[in-house]
Amino acid sequence: MKKSERRVAIAVVGVAVWLGGLYFALTGLIYDHAMEFRYGALAIFVGVTIAVIALNLVSIPGVTHKKKPISR
Repeated sequence: MKKSERRVAIAVVGVAVWLGGLYFALTGLIYDHAMEFRYGALAIFVGVTIAVIALNLVSIPGVTHKKKPISR
């Protein structure tokens, strides 16, 4: 598995966590369950954070991307 594939896989996990959090947050709002809403909101935050960090790893020190010269 290449680095880019691994990052996409981690981002997919983050999106799955986000969708689960969205479900719980909406269910908590509809049925007036405060704790379910809070855990859903937390899962939304964690899922979005995982997806954003997984797809923006360029700014981490030690990770370098060298451009290949274009041969003409």
